[in-house]
This record gives sequence, C-alpha cells and structure tokens, in this order.
Amino acid sequence: MKKNTHSKQTNMNRRRFVTGISAGVTAAVLGARIPMARATEGQHTRHRDMVAAVEQIRNGLHDQGSTGILTGTEFHLSIERTQVNITGKKAWATAINGKVPGPVLVWREGGEVTIHVTNNLDEDSSIHWHGIILPYDMDGVPGVSFPGIKPGETFTYRFTVQQSGTYWYHSHSGFQEQSGHYGSIVVLPKQPEPLEYDVDYVVQLSDWSDESPTRIYHKLKKQSDYYNITERTVFDFWKEVKAKGLKRAFNDRKMWNRMRMSDRDLSDVTGYTYTFLMNGASPAANFRVLYRPGQKVRLRIINSSAMTFFDFRIPGLKMTVVAADGQLVQPVTVDEFRIGVAETYDVIVEPEGPGPYPLFAQALDRSGYALGSLTTDATRLAVAPPMDPVPVLAHVDMGMDMDMSQMKMKGMDHGGMAGMMAGASGMSHAGMKSMAHGHMAQGTQSKKKNMSHHAMEHMAADDVVIPMDMEPNLPVTPLPKKRGPHTTMRAQSPQYRLDDPGPGLRDMWRMGRKVLTYADLKNRYPTAHWPKPTREIILRLTGNMERYMWSINGIPYAESDPLEFYYGERLRVTFINDTMMNHPMHLHGMWSDLETGDENHIPRKHTVIVQPGAKISMRVTVDAPGRWVFHCHLLYHMGGMFREVTVVETRAAEGEKS
Repeated sequence: MKKNTHSKQTNMNRRRFVTGISAGVTAAVLGARIPMARATEGQHTRHRDMVAAVEQIRNGLHDQGSTGILTGTEFHLSIERTQVNITGKKAWATAINGKVPGPVLVWREGGEVTIHVTNNLDEDSSIHWHGIILPYDMDGVPGVSFPGIKPGETFTYRFTVQQSGTYWYHSHSGFQEQSGHYGSIVVLPKQPEPLEYDVDYVVQLSDWSDESPTRIYHKLKKQSDYYNITERTVFDFWKEVKAKGLKRAFNDRKMWNRMRMSDRDLSDVTGYTYTFLMNGASPAANFRVLYRPGQKVRLRIINSSAMTFFDFRIPGLKMTVVAADGQLVQPVTVDEFRIGVAETYDVIVEPEGPGPYPLFAQALDRSGYALGSLTTDATRLAVAPPMDPVPVLAHVDMGMDMDMSQMKMKGMDHGGMAGMMAGASGMSHAGMKSMAHGHMAQGTQSKKKNMSHHAMEHMAADDVVIPMDMEPNLPVTPLPKKRGPHTTMRAQSPQYRLDDPGPGLRDMWRMGRKVLTYADLKNRYPTAHWPKPTREIILRLTGNMERYMWSINGIPYAESDPLEFYYGERLRVTFINDTMMNHPMHLHGMWSDLETGDENHIPRKHTVIVQPGAKISMRVTVDAPGRWVFHCHLLYHMGGMFREVTVVETRAAEGEKS
C-alpha cells in the first residue's frame, strides 16, 4: 500500500520547526581556518608559521563551536558514544574525540604520521583514510586489511603521506558512519601550490537522522520507497495536463507506469528523516565562514554523507574549482556543482563587500538542504534561497537512446520492458562491444548521442566531449555474472554522458547558471606520458529496488569472488549502471584516472559517480600490493555492491608500469 505522502510532508515540516526552535539555544558554529602552507610566488597571503597559526585559531573566535583542528605527526583519536541534540531532541552519536564531525587532521606531504585510535564503544570499530595512498594493512577495512579495533583496544596507524589535498576519514564498520563517525583531512603540500587565496576553510556536508541506521535499513528492506516524499500525486498529473495537454501527459505517465518505475526515484533516504548538516550544524544553526573584505577564500567541500548527493552553490558568487578529490585541476569557473557521496571539491571565491552569502547545498531530491553563511560578521547570517524544483528522471536515465524512448509501449508489461532493456544479453561479446562503443567511430555527428536531450539544445557539436578512442581490440577479462532477483533492470543502450550534469541540473543554463560536469575536469599537469591500458574489466551495477538488493554483475558481495588485479599493469575499469540511482564507486589504495576525452589532462579521482543508465570508464595503475576493496559509497548499498580486490604478484608486460 502506498504511503500517505501528505502526512509525511506534514511530519517533516513539524520536525524542521522543532529544529528551528532548538537553534535558538544553539551556540554559534564558526569555521576553523586551516593553517596556510608557504605562500606561493605572487600569492596575496603573508608567510605564516603553522604552529603559531593554529594557536591563534584555537585561542580566537574562529574555533568557537567548531570541530577543532589537530596538527603535527602524532595523533590520538577516541571513538565513543556521545549524546547530541541536532534536531531539538537528544540522540546518541558515534563521535570522535567527543565531536561530530571529528577533528580536522592537518598533515604534511612527505611526512610520516602516527595515529593511535582507541575504541571506547561496546562493538568493533575502525577508521578508513578515504583517498589516502598507503600500505594495505593501514587502510582500515575490517576483515580485509586488518581485523578491526575491538572494544577497549587501541590500534596504531602509521604511514608516510604521499600526496596533498582535501580528503576525509570515516568508519568502515557497520553503519557507524551514518551516526557521526567521520572527519576531514587536509594535507599541506611539500611544494607551494599555484593557487592564490588568503583564508582556507573545510566545509563538510553530511546527513543526520535521530533514527538508528539499523532501523532506517530495515525500513528500506521492507519498503524501498518508504522515505520518498516526492512521489507524484493526482494533483501533479493535472498540472502536467495543463502544461502539456492530456495526450502527452498521459503518454509520459504510461511508460513509467508500465515499467513499474518512478521518475522521481532520486534518493533512498530523504529529508523525511534526515537533517542535512554543514560541519555538524543544522540549517537553523547556520554554520559560518568568516572573511575580511577583499580576501580570496578557499573552501574545501567534502560530502561525508551516508546517502545524499548535494547540489552546491553560493548565490551571488562565482566559484573557481581548483581541485577534485584532492588533486589539482585546471581552474574552471562555475555557479554550481553536484557533489556525490565521498567526493571532494576545492573552490576559490572572491566575495565582494561584507556579505552574507549563503553556502547552499540542496539535496538532489530537494527534500532539504544544508546551509551556512560566508560573512564578515558572525552575527550577520545568510538566508537560504528557494529550493529548485524536484528533478524528474528522463528516458536517458534508464539507459535508453533517443530512438528507444519513442517506442510504443502499448501492451508491454514490466517483464517485457526488462526484456527490451536486456535485449543485448544474448549477443556475442564482440557484438556487445560493437553496440557499446560503435558510436565512437561515427564521427562528429555521433557525438550528440552522448548528450542529454536538453544539453543538445544549447551546445554545438564541437563543444561536446566524448571519451577517447576506446581501443576496441583491448582484451576484456570475462567476470562471473548472474541474471535473477538481483537484476530487475538492465540498461539497453548505456552511453558515456560526461557532459551531462544530471537530472535537476540539465536546464540550469536557461537560468544563467553554469554547472560543473566531469567533462570540465582537466588535470592541472600533463598526462600524455601516462601509459595506455592493456586490459579491461566491465562491472555492471545491478539492483532490485522492490526488494532493496544491490550487487555487481548480478552477484552480491557475500556470493562473490575477489577481483584480480595484476601488479604493475594498467587496467581499464568500465562501469555500466543498470539501475536508476547514482552510484559513487570508490577503489581503495589506487587512483582512479577518469577517461574524459582529453588524453593530455586526465583527471585523477578516488570516487567516480556512475549516473543512472550510463557508462563511464577509468584507468588504474596497479601499483599497490595487498588486499583492497571496491564498492559503492552509498552506505545502505555497500553490503551488496562491494568487491574485494586482490593484487596478484605477476610480471608486468613491458611498458605497462607508469
């Protein structure tokens, strides 16, 4: 039976009202400045000593109510249950050093760090250093890289920091991440960065619920759309009739209804139970970032949520994106970007005057938002702008091409649709690769097939970016796969959609808002010398929404064998998303080099978003021996959409190793 959406909306509004009351007695939450590295040539910052800067922060306004900053080479972290009041009522959090989020850890590239982690819980725990390149036995995944940290015990992580940039850390045990077990990492570079800015702040986004994570998961297993408060109603249909006419509105609904799918199936868990946080502060508490007029501000934006994609913007300000997942990219100026779970983006902004400017991160499904203020005065707070309309999924999000979307659906049931979407399953492997990659060789005109319908309306063919030649003769290693209860959907014609910002953002150009896409990301430094891949594996991301089951190639983790990577090889991993959900795929221990179409400036990431019904490819230099994991970073998908990776010691072919 369908839920009473009106009742849910009323309950959600009441909860937000309670949150607003709670904020009246909540201390101001002010951002803590990150200590600056050495000033670069021409940079408008003065040369500051790290220790003195941190001491100034600790003694000053900038650290009031914040999560705090820890610097140095040796750290002591404790994991413990802490009572918090985020929504107006008390709840229990899994905190680090008594804080949610945990402290900001500031490291230096090239130095060795030692982190003593004490587990004061009554259950096992762990910390995974997300995006950090380190030995596998320091990676922090229980049952794979180490046994976990038992109650009352201390585990010491020790490794050399091999990179710089913005990263984060979190539990890899159970659902602890959802209840507050996460924090941020800033690694200061060994050499000065080619960036100009005056102050540096972390902006950490997350989702919080007073419900226990286990209860949330049990509800999803019983009814996968339990938290979906944006489903269509009869009133929505009559609005469409008014806008489109009866025939078109009816036909649009007819296709989705026959497939038993929803074009508003955007987020599994929503603002019905979530309060969206910025550095641990609710929208009512209004996190603050302070600056002085004329300063350039660097914001290190981290999505540490369990399940929420955010669309981030600062109304009234352009943002210059300078880094993605900790790695510098060629600066690109945008108004907005979608940040997937576990991704990070660094931006530089130049506010004019005293502000305040809203730091506005609306959830993808528009069921709520996180809010902060960029301001010169902690008492001057920004007001949230109206949220954008609820996004609506399109045919392209089902992995259907333009011709397929026009097919008549008369008499076709859900099983028939599934068969149509899986029509390629009986083809030979060569035939499937021809279908998947054949459009790449058809010249400039075929580039349009990679684009969303709205994107095609305003971009010339020469502006479209598609992946480079996909080397059709590259050997593909066959992997086990199953069809069954884990694979109720299958994309019939998945496309590379690197220039597609996704549902809800495709029309923002009409409003004068430039939205970042993966096609905009270009490595700051040349990559033409990086090796080409010599082998490919294809991972289909599969699921059954009605039973809330997730898997890879139709096989859940519990029934899977490890993936084998060969030490020293250059590997291509191609994802095909057979579901209608975004999946942030994260490979531990090795970089994911995203194939965007620019061989000379391949961006390097640790988390790659695979859009609904789409495909995307990345390259991996297998240079890290040991046991690793590869998984979707949506917390409640991770149990099934997860693989162990074993790096097999073998002699690499000549020229493969970078």
